[in-house]
Amino acid sequence: MKKRYRNGEIWDFEHEIGELGNREVILGLDGGTTSTVCICMPIFPFSDPFPDPLPVLARAVAGCSNHNSVGETAARETLEQVMADALLKSGSNRSAVRAVCLSVSGVNHSTDELRVLNWLREIFPTHVKLYVQNDAVAALSSGTMGKLHGCVLIAGTGTIAFGFTEDGRQARAAGAGPVLGDWGSGYGIAAQALTAIVRAYDGRGPVTILSSNILQTLGLSSPDELIGWTYADPSWARIAALVPVVVSCAEAGDRVAHEILQDSVEELALSVKAVVQRLGLCGEDGKASFPLVMVGGVLEANKRWDIGKEVVNHISKSYPGVLPIHPKVEPAVGAALLGWNFLMTESHKEACKR
Repeated sequence: MKKRYRNGEIWDFEHEIGELGNREVILGLDGGTTSTVCICMPIFPFSDPFPDPLPVLARAVAGCSNHNSVGETAARETLEQVMADALLKSGSNRSAVRAVCLSVSGVNHSTDELRVLNWLREIFPTHVKLYVQNDAVAALSSGTMGKLHGCVLIAGTGTIAFGFTEDGRQARAAGAGPVLGDWGSGYGIAAQALTAIVRAYDGRGPVTILSSNILQTLGLSSPDELIGWTYADPSWARIAALVPVVVSCAEAGDRVAHEILQDSVEELALSVKAVVQRLGLCGEDGKASFPLVMVGGVLEANKRWDIGKEVVNHISKSYPGVLPIHPKVEPAVGAALLGWNFLMTESHKEACKR
């Protein structure tokens, strides 16, 4: 088997693993801007509903795997390392893998998908089924338990709305990164807060307690120092980490912080409504029910400011059939379930041909 990278020794553990019996496994990966998670799950017989709890053999975590953030080489090394770690923890090797479902941010076009598929093919034996998706697909699957139907809204460091119909049509909105306007995301909220501080300091905007609270959080003494802090390391996740401060200021009654969060709600709702409209998930009368899977730290409830709830309220005014779902499993498990569903569907089709 080819070993493409200088860290090819990450697979050396396979020489030390004995006979594995007949246990076959699936790898599910969720790769985002902040972290990458890989789940190793055994293949289990079809059941409806799925076993509860789901049989997870191992879980491994690594850093960012978005090639737009860290570059292609670093992203690939992260993905290879996290898959090896999951197999090592489960006592398995690549020969035991039946399928890999990799859902990673930065896969936005068929050319991205093909590039990752070709790379995965160099790592795994030819019998392994390989599926590559955007990370939003794993997030949707985590709420629908492996079924691709409905809409998912991710609002963490970045944001994207992604939808599928039962006949396979798909659409997305947002998810273009901070340069092109990931408004409503953690990065977008925090960047607006930093801008508000600079504007207030210059006298171009209203006074806000964001200034004192964020400066205190960062250990800075003056808004002048924000410029150096921001450009010393303008990574998306580092800036997005300031969202809790913005929320606390809004809960304390700060008008500027409140407006920033309100803008976030409106932008996130617009992304979902764009996807719903393009796919017709709401039906011809606009009232049909559809699942909306909600994932990401921005959508988690706080003391008084619940961005996720406000987003649903906005959407329901246009589409009253929206059914919000907060997943009980993480997106990496959703990716594994998606891989399981793909594998079972293909196996059924092959059996019917015989």
